[in-house]
Amino acid sequence: MSQPLKTKIIQTLVETLKIKKEDLDGAIELQRSKNISLDRALIERGLIKEEDLMVLLVRELHIPFINLKKYKIDPSLKDAIPERVARQYRILPISQMQKTVTIAMADPLNIFAIDDLKSLTGKEVDVVMSTESDILHALETYYGSKISSSVQEVSKDIDVGELEIISDSELITDSEMMADEGEQAPIIRLVNLVIREAIKQRASDIHIEPMLDCMRVRYRIDGTLVHAMKIPKDNQNAIIVRIKIMSRLDITATQVPQDGRFKMRVNNQEVDFRVSLLPTTFGQKIVLRVLDKKNLRIGLDGLGFSEESAGKLKEAIAQPFGMILVTGPTGSGKSTTLYSIVNELNTTDKNIITIEDPVEYVVDGLTQIQVKPDIGLTFAEGLKAILRQSPDIVMVGEIRDYETADIAIKASLTGQMVYSTLHTNDAAGALTRLVDMGVEPFLVASSLVMVCAQRLCRKICPHCKEAVDIPAKVLKELDISVKKDRVFYRGKGCAHCRQSGFYGRLGVTEMMPLDDHIREMLILGKSSDEIKEYARDKLGMLTLWDDGLQKFLKGDTTLDEVLRITSND
Repeated sequence: MSQPLKTKIIQTLVETLKIKKEDLDGAIELQRSKNISLDRALIERGLIKEEDLMVLLVRELHIPFINLKKYKIDPSLKDAIPERVARQYRILPISQMQKTVTIAMADPLNIFAIDDLKSLTGKEVDVVMSTESDILHALETYYGSKISSSVQEVSKDIDVGELEIISDSELITDSEMMADEGEQAPIIRLVNLVIREAIKQRASDIHIEPMLDCMRVRYRIDGTLVHAMKIPKDNQNAIIVRIKIMSRLDITATQVPQDGRFKMRVNNQEVDFRVSLLPTTFGQKIVLRVLDKKNLRIGLDGLGFSEESAGKLKEAIAQPFGMILVTGPTGSGKSTTLYSIVNELNTTDKNIITIEDPVEYVVDGLTQIQVKPDIGLTFAEGLKAILRQSPDIVMVGEIRDYETADIAIKASLTGQMVYSTLHTNDAAGALTRLVDMGVEPFLVASSLVMVCAQRLCRKICPHCKEAVDIPAKVLKELDISVKKDRVFYRGKGCAHCRQSGFYGRLGVTEMMPLDDHIREMLILGKSSDEIKEYARDKLGMLTLWDDGLQKFLKGDTTLDEVLRITSND
């Protein structure tokens, strides 16, 4: 049994019923627009009858047909197949023996469903056929409706815009893409609403969290979590299963963390989503990271770096070999900076290879590798393999241990340009961190071209920007000297910024290029504080505080925001 066989059967039926080409084209268009199978599209258009298709399938596949309207199902079979699986694949358990379970299904060629059922039940699966409409009706009678009226009320008038799951080799196939519209439409519409609103509000993450009596949805906007909505507790499992189906995750695994991804086209804009599920006290918590590729197209000049910082970075990436590190805590924009650099260097004459955990953005022209520690593909092992692929530029998602650091540094000394990230508080701290990992100081000194420490601060909303007074006492305590007529700004709060006073974010950076004296200090074992002091006094390096202060004095952000992300050393 195969999908081409089903296609052949449908083609036979189309020819037998002499369906016109324009009607067939209309059905194909419906199939694409609604992400449904061709036979379902033909039935919805009224071009073929479900019964006619069923007769042909029974005849060609030699599978028994059963009329579910006349069949009484044993209620004890509910334990054989969980409801969420029955609804996902539109199947109904008919009987169960010691080594076999018999199911009714409308599409016996769905081998994914049959394989999943074998794994789930540990038994052989026998298939009988029935019409999809009869199966859906039987599921309602058998399991009862699981979609509460509250969700139907929430979702019935929702305009979800143009949302479409894009199928590719890593993601969900067309046949698996959509659960039954009649049964799952409110859940599908609700999930789509959550996603669409997140993109509309520029969220970087969507948090769907099970609580005692509901599911809470929060968006991370400009680095801060804001409440979005509550979903009835009755629909928790349906929401989780829907997102798992979209991400091609195991819907039966509920007690282990899971990671997946999917891609959607939202209003003609492709957006990737990275999905993480975590078992909690009240169920599985879902976090969706929104990875919008348009952020990569803005280039280095669009990251909010000061002109001086951007100039130093461009000078560093023009070097033929060496290592550039971007440091900072989680959520400080390190990956976006690295991708923006690599995207700018992504030309046909360069072999660029990345190794990441996980791959965040899928970029045309790059060779991207996902680490898989469970099979031995660690950063270190992957990096060894990459160096045998004659790379020009290597991007290592993160340096976590001595082995990765050692290989990356030696690679940068043998003709490759290496970019990576490290978790340190400032630029100078990256040098001593590598030495603390066990890398020889002379290797660190020889390989590093630049270290960039980074934070993200929120920008004042341009729609409600207003002047504000800051007491002279506060400025004096922070050692900030300004002219008397200096005007400071804040965001008053408006509809554009959801009354927060901020709209968008800026990169605050500490760019430390390495000169001969810094290399000598490193070899002599000087502390990171001494190296930082030299870079600031002799090389004119702007620290995170200095750069943030400049953005405050220019009126791009507030003093509170600068104090939130950094401190006056």
